[in-house]
Amino acid sequence: MDEALLRSLTPSVLAILVRRGADFAAAEDAVQDALVKAVRGWPAEPPRDPKGWLVTVAWHRFLDATRADAARRRREDLVEEEPVPGPASAVDDTLQLYFLCAHPSLTPSSAVALTLRAVGGLTTRQIAQAYLVPEATMAQRISRAKRTVSGVRFDQSGDVATVLRVLYLVFNEGYSGDVDLAAEAIRLTRQLAAAIDHPEVAGLLALMLLHHARRAARTASDGSLVPLVEQDRGRWDTESIAEGVEILQAALARDRLGEFQAQAAIAALHADAPTAEETDWVQIVEWYDELARLTGSPVVRLNRAVAVGEADGPRAGLAALAALDDSLPRHAAVAAYLHERDGDLETAARLYAEAAQKAPNLAERDHLTRQAARLNARRSR
Repeated sequence: MDEALLRSLTPSVLAILVRRGADFAAAEDAVQDALVKAVRGWPAEPPRDPKGWLVTVAWHRFLDATRADAARRRREDLVEEEPVPGPASAVDDTLQLYFLCAHPSLTPSSAVALTLRAVGGLTTRQIAQAYLVPEATMAQRISRAKRTVSGVRFDQSGDVATVLRVLYLVFNEGYSGDVDLAAEAIRLTRQLAAAIDHPEVAGLLALMLLHHARRAARTASDGSLVPLVEQDRGRWDTESIAEGVEILQAALARDRLGEFQAQAAIAALHADAPTAEETDWVQIVEWYDELARLTGSPVVRLNRAVAVGEADGPRAGLAALAALDDSLPRHAAVAAYLHERDGDLETAARLYAEAAQKAPNLAERDHLTRQAARLNARRSR
C-alpha cells in the first residue's frame, strides 16, 4: 500500500467533494471512509485510476450519510449531482483547499489548526506542539472548528496571512518532525508566490528554501542530529541558497517588512557565512530584535538569547535568558549550551539531561542525551 500516494491525493479528493456541494465536515468523514476502504482493498486489487476511485467511493459515502439525515432538504438534488465513475481532474486543488479552510467564520488559530489536521496530514499531537498547548486543548479547538464550519458553504476564502501560517507550520513539521511535508509546503508556497504579489509570501518562500538547503547536512549517517556549528557546509544546496537570497532581497527592497522576511534574513546570514566562526552574530541579534518587535513571540526571544550569547558572550546570553519563562520548549537546552560556553560543565550537563526528557522527538532527545554524557565524561577525567 502506497501511503504517500493516498496522502497526496487526499486534498484534491476533499476539494472535489466540497466543490460539488458537500459541507467540509461531512466531506472529510467521507474521504476518511474511502481511505480506509482503499487500505483494505487496494493491496489485492489496485484501481487503474486511484484518484477517480477515491472520488467515487468518497462521494458514495457522503451520499449515504446525507440520505440517512432526513433533515437535509437537498438530498435528491445531491443524488442527481453524483459524478459518474471514471478519471478525475488532474488539477491540484491543495492550495485552494488551504484557502477554503481559512474560512472567515473561524479565528485564525482555529483555521490553521483545522487545515493542518484535515489537509496537512498532521496529528493533533504535532499541531499542539507547534502551538505550545496541551494535546487535549488542541483536540477541543479542532473539534470546535469542525462544528463551526459544518454546513457552511465555502463561498468565502480565508486571508493570505492565515494560509501562510499554515504553510509555515506544515514546513516546520516536515523539516524537523515525523512526517515529511517540507517539499510539499515549498511546492505550494511557490504556487502562491506565482499567483500573489505579496512580500511576505516571498519571504516565506525564501525562508523555506534557505532552511531546506541545509537539510542534507542536518543528520549524520546514523541518523543523529548535527548542530549547525558542526555541519559540513559543502553539503548545503548552494542553488537553493542563491535562489532564497535573491527572493529575499527583492522582498526586502519593497520596504514592507514582515516576520517571514525577518526570519529569512537570519537564515540568509547563517547561509552566507563560509564557516561557523565567521557568522555575523551582531547582525543576527539585530534581526531578532526586529522579529521580536513584529511578533512578540517568547520563542523568538529564546532564540535571540542564543544569538546574544554568540555576539556578546555566554553571560550576556544567560542574562537575556533569565528574563524568559523557563517552561518554554527548549529553554533548558539553550541554558545548557550557554552554561557550557561559560565553562560551567556541571550545570550544563544537568540541563542537557533535563532538556532530553522534554525533547519533542527521538532524534533531539538522543542528541541532548549525548551532549550530557559528553560533558559528564569530561568532568570525570
